[in-house]
Amino acid sequence: MNKIIFSIIIPCYNYGRFIFDAVNSILSSTFQDFEIIVVNDGSTDPYTLKVLNTLKNPRLKIIHQGNKGLPAARNAGIKMSKGRYIVCLDADDLI
Repeated sequence: MNKIIFSIIIPCYNYGRFIFDAVNSILSSTFQDFEIIVVNDGSTDPYTLKVLNTLKNPRLKIIHQGNKGLPAARNAGIKMSKGRYIVCLDADDLI
């Protein structure tokens, strides 16, 4: 993997119907010096949990935590980040 310039933080709480497209929009970008950190903020939806378990990529990390809310989920992702810059993305956003 190249040097990580951007850490893209995506909190996810029961947004499995969107998270796959959000992650793939990043992975299909021409810019490749990034990591993606998805923070599962205590999702209870079985579909969301299934989607999160199928996401596999060397640039992708998934953090599982109990439900603490959006700010805590973002902060958890930021603490794990290695990039020079932080990009916050919602689970239903595309790049």
